[in-house]
Amino acid sequence: MRRRRVRPMRVVAAVLLTLALVIAFSAFGAWNWVDGHLERSPWLTDAAGTPGTSWLLVGSDKRDGTEGANGADDDTITGFRTDTLLVLTKPRSGPSSLISIPRDTLTEIDGQYMKINGVAQFYGQQALVGEVEQISGLKIDHVAEIQFNGLVSVVDALGGIELCYDQDISDPYSGLEWASGCHEADGTTALAFSRMRYADAQGDFGRAARQRQVISAVMRKALSAKTLTDFTTVRKLAEASLAAITVDEDASPMSLASMALAFRDATGDGGVSGSVYWSDPDYYVDGVGSSVLLDDAKNAELFSQLAKGTHAAGEVGTLAEG
Repeated sequence: MRRRRVRPMRVVAAVLLTLALVIAFSAFGAWNWVDGHLERSPWLTDAAGTPGTSWLLVGSDKRDGTEGANGADDDTITGFRTDTLLVLTKPRSGPSSLISIPRDTLTEIDGQYMKINGVAQFYGQQALVGEVEQISGLKIDHVAEIQFNGLVSVVDALGGIELCYDQDISDPYSGLEWASGCHEADGTTALAFSRMRYADAQGDFGRAARQRQVISAVMRKALSAKTLTDFTTVRKLAEASLAAITVDEDASPMSLASMALAFRDATGDGGVSGSVYWSDPDYYVDGVGSSVLLDDAKNAELFSQLAKGTHAAGEVGTLAEG
């Protein structure tokens, strides 16, 4: 009986083909699992498209049990507030960007002045997206609302993240106890780190910078080789993340994956991050109080460059210029 010759290249090709099929089937299964666990809600407006892809990241205390509870900034506030607003933009080419919009930004809806963090509660989710689109001049393609307490589970699923702050802090409002320097933070500490503002001389602006640091640390560790090759950690992270977020009606596993990669790029050395520009950080309006009055002209130019990918990497915004 003639023995059939086994050719090494055919063996290699067969192995690679089998591996590719396994990966494809695994990816298909993961896609369906993620897609089935996504909680969707109507956020998007009918605004015309703009270059690149932009996401709005919203951090709120809705349905997480912290309204008026220990850890909330102000126990006199009822209902929910969208206290974190971040615009993530990935242009067709050029650096991705992550830009904070202050929670106290002054807006006007139907002739009524108010702070932007109350828009979703009183006028709805799409109204909030519309205000962000007006500020940025960009079409918001996708939205992810993150419940504050969900951050605890995400960070704990990762086994903690490294955060840095160069002051000693003992803040009863956020619950943050911090010794100056860099430390490995668990989920509870990361949440307090993200919410603390009263003990920060820069107030809400300093808090926005720390929130970007937390996001950067989460993305850096989540997308590391060590995490991605640990199936148990990936599973825990996926479950914690999906339980923590609500997404727009058009979101998919692919849009979430693209968002994660854009985050990684925006918060890396080659990205653009910071805050919007303002002309007055303590602008008083009767019935509203101290608000942040934005510099519309500077912000229009900023977001135009970010969408086109022509803005240089680095920090942007009024604080960065100061």
